[in-house]
This record gives sequence, structure tokens and C-alpha cells, in this order.
Amino acid sequence: MKDTDTHTLPTKAPTLRVIPMPANTNAEGDIFGGWVLSQMDLAGASKAYERVGQRIVTVGVDKMNFHRPIFVGDEVSFYTDIQRVGNTSISIYVEVWAKHRLKTEHRLVAEGVYTFVALDMDRQPAKIRS
Repeated sequence: MKDTDTHTLPTKAPTLRVIPMPANTNAEGDIFGGWVLSQMDLAGASKAYERVGQRIVTVGVDKMNFHRPIFVGDEVSFYTDIQRVGNTSISIYVEVWAKHRLKTEHRLVAEGVYTFVALDMDRQPAKIRS
């Protein structure tokens, strides 16, 4: 995990970029954490598919941290990095940055590690191809 006081916006292209809408808010009017988790899962899965090249399923989320709120209309970018590749599983670090649509400043809003398992045609754990 990164120290949010020394955060640096990644220079690579995000794996996923979305703009949350009013339907994605919680009772307080901020973007619902469950929505953020699902978008992180999509971004992590995209990176895992790219590396694994076969069916995968999410089996865990570790070290999940929400640092700052996300607001309706923010441009939210999800950056991913492969953290570990095992025999049947792959762990993806997902970092979430948000930017107000009329400003240039980005802020680190969440981060976590998602673990996926590769599956064969019978939906059983399968060895990840090299």
C-alpha cells in the first residue's frame, strides 16, 4: 500500500476510467463503497485476463483501503499492477484516483489487492499458462 501523503499519480494509462452518476451514491450522497469495489474488481479482472489468458474468478480482496470520498461526476481512474502470479492464482494491486471534472488535481481515493484463480472448462482451478 502507498502512503497517501507521498502519492504520485501513475504515468501509465489507466486500466479503467469511469464517471460515477447519482445512482451510484450512498445515503450521504458520496459514491457508494460497494460501487468502488465492483469497479476495482472489473479493473483487476481486466489486468488478470490480460496476463492469464483464460477464465478467472475473484477469490479475495486484501488490504482494501478507502482514503478519500468520490463524488458524482468525478473522473475515476483505476490503475493496476500484477503483484504476484502463482500456480493457479494471480494477485492484482488496484489503485484508484479521482479528479473533479473541472479541475486538474488528482487524488488517491482507494487501493486494494484482488486475487483471482484461473479456471478450466469444468470451472476447476487450473494452472496458469506461462
